[in-house]
Amino acid sequence: MFKYADALLFPVEVNYPDPQFGRIMLEHYGGKDSEFSAATQYMNHRANMPNHFVRELLGLIAAEEHSHMEMIAEAINRLGGPPLCYVNSEGIPWDLTYVDQSLDPVAMLQADAEAEIRAKMLYDTHLTMTSDPGLKKMIRFLGDREDVHKHLFEKSQAMILQGAAPGSFSTLIREYRMSFPV
Repeated sequence: MFKYADALLFPVEVNYPDPQFGRIMLEHYGGKDSEFSAATQYMNHRANMPNHFVRELLGLIAAEEHSHMEMIAEAINRLGGPPLCYVNSEGIPWDLTYVDQSLDPVAMLQADAEAEIRAKMLYDTHLTMTSDPGLKKMIRFLGDREDVHKHLFEKSQAMILQGAAPGSFSTLIREYRMSFPV
């Protein structure tokens, strides 16, 4: 179950308009390694994940990815970027092939960890392309969250491979909830 809160997960501060950088940020909104791709993939993997706790973790992270999308949208609008569509920075429409279709739990979590790695690399690249201090803070925050997600997906995968007791997976949910900065 998802609940909408009328507040951003992290403040979006844009010090000056930069429509060109707004177009670049579309990669995070509707590109191959976008927040939309991640949220869609995690929801699909959630529907096919047999472990209750990993299924819950995937839902929590998918919801967070949607909140990241909302932050990206706000940043693009404040930058004076192009209208928001599910396209990348070159105007190429989002494609379902961006979503991993694995059904094996280990393969799903591997694909999810790899998606986080690619997203983090994209954020790192875009961090160097702006001098706006507010945007830099937001991009760093988003990149740090990608690292948290990658860690949790890798930990989930390792627990499955090691045959961890079903109840021990509840630590993943606790760790996720404790991962937000105070």
